[in-house]
Amino acid sequence: MISFSEVFKRYPNGFEALRNVSFTVETGEMALINGHSGAGKTTLLRLIAAIERPTTGSVIVNGQDVGRLNGTAIPFLRRNFGLVFQDQKLLFDRSVFENVLLPLQISGFEPKAAVRRVRAALDKVGLLSKEKARPITLSGGEQQRMCIARAIVSRPSILIADEPTSNLDMEYARDIMAIFKSFHQVGVTVLISTHDIELLGDIPQRILTLSHGELTG
Repeated sequence: MISFSEVFKRYPNGFEALRNVSFTVETGEMALINGHSGAGKTTLLRLIAAIERPTTGSVIVNGQDVGRLNGTAIPFLRRNFGLVFQDQKLLFDRSVFENVLLPLQISGFEPKAAVRRVRAALDKVGLLSKEKARPITLSGGEQQRMCIARAIVSRPSILIADEPTSNLDMEYARDIMAIFKSFHQVGVTVLISTHDIELLGDIPQRILTLSHGELTG
């Protein structure tokens, strides 16, 4: 479960990205964070993953107040997450396979099991045939699929994506959303920020609307 209670986020320059935000997303739920550019969607997602901390209020994830976690506890929290942010941080000098493998290498995963997981993740997003390719040779939609594979290779319980369909044509965008739907259907908690709710079609979801840092719906 993810719960925000009277959360404010104010930056040192005085800009208030979030104001008095409260909501709860239940385990296994799919939630869409909607709003204009600059509404606070990215900030909200970064608070959940403890990339940033609230100025006031509480952000509770799986019973833990992430704003109060010390630095050594945060990596353990993030093992629950698959993160897809707009800054993809692709490693262009490594293959698709090696990019997806990296999180498992960092966590010290057993090599043979890691290989199986990487291939399963690539197969899930339709990129298994391109495991030896370099990211630079992939289309924008394929690069986004690779990022999703890297996010889910550790089999997280929570999947967070920040504008995952931005700069993609409609066909690719719908494919990407269908991938997220498939994870939701097997019980993963999914949070997606987007300005285009029509892409979800008839996918059941909770819609949280932000406007200038405030939750309006």
